[in-house]
Amino acid sequence: MKRFINLSKVEGVASRQAHADLPEGTFEREIGKEGFYGPSALIHHKHPPTGWIDWDGPLKPRAFDLNQLPKGSSGNWVNNNILSNAHCRVNWAASEGCMDHLVRNGDGDELLFIHSGNGQLYCDFGCLDIEKGDYVLLPRGTMWRTEFSGRAEILMIEATNSSFGLPDKGLIGNHAFFDPAMLDTPVINERFLSQQTKTGNVENWTVLIKRRNATSTVTYPYNPLDALGWHGDLMPVKINIRHFRPIMSHRYHLPPSAHTTFVADRFVVCTFCPRPFEQDPGALKVPFFHNNDDYDEVLFYHAGDFFSRDNIEAGMMTFHPSGFTHGPHPKALKNMLKATKPATDEYAVMIDTRDALEVSELPSCVENLDYVNSWKES
Repeated sequence: MKRFINLSKVEGVASRQAHADLPEGTFEREIGKEGFYGPSALIHHKHPPTGWIDWDGPLKPRAFDLNQLPKGSSGNWVNNNILSNAHCRVNWAASEGCMDHLVRNGDGDELLFIHSGNGQLYCDFGCLDIEKGDYVLLPRGTMWRTEFSGRAEILMIEATNSSFGLPDKGLIGNHAFFDPAMLDTPVINERFLSQQTKTGNVENWTVLIKRRNATSTVTYPYNPLDALGWHGDLMPVKINIRHFRPIMSHRYHLPPSAHTTFVADRFVVCTFCPRPFEQDPGALKVPFFHNNDDYDEVLFYHAGDFFSRDNIEAGMMTFHPSGFTHGPHPKALKNMLKATKPATDEYAVMIDTRDALEVSELPSCVENLDYVNSWKES
């Protein structure tokens, strides 16, 4: 059993409290183990730790405009893999109208985040109304399809060979951030029962099953979503981010781990929602510089004003591989001790993976190659 060395000390010009009361003219950088859960050191620098003027090599921060990917046609999904490793796949999907087939993921649980669109999701367990801002958690092996009223865009996160669960909320209790009672489940209602009959020109139903990242097709002479009832403690669930109640401290900038929403074996999913800024005059008002050396960091920007980033719009994604310092852009850094408004106005999904992610081949128009330079002073 490994034990970290738990010796704590203060050396030189430094604050005794992390993320607050920084000595004048210093910039704090956190180096940590196990994300934000393990031992850490807070180093105070004369200059912003992201003040580079040049960058060479594959570790650079990257940004992708997912709005530039194909939109999909009526009845079908266009599914683009963005990032992946052996334990996690991050896809960007688009769909429109009514699916005329079913899908089933045999590789792991699937978490859908509805970036835009609304409609219904039909699955083995019944149907769910879905809308912008919903997380929909589908257990591995669930058959499902969607009917959107118009176009929809979805961030899809696969827990490969794993399952999603809720984080241990410890001292703050099981009802913090969101109460599990807020989770909605599918229902077997008249709408679900009526879709079991043949409709339109659909004579046979096909099910596309993904296993080991290859697809098999199974054809039925009827709609296999023909359940009349079910019972048990395994089921899809959904919750909308507007129901989240962010954990806050008026005197301390909380780390991203405080916003953990779902946990899989080798990665976590966090959600940033609007919250009041810290009020203590000595507390940081922006994310602190940090070396997240044990995790790759992915941020998907859903809606609002992304106060720590310049030139980032809804539908974009940033990727910060582990191994280098990152933090707020220069414009945000000017407000690190004095907020310009009373509260944040952003919704974003963060994925932190314990294993390195690989970037898929994407159309050239998707990546912002100048993102690495966005930390340079004007």
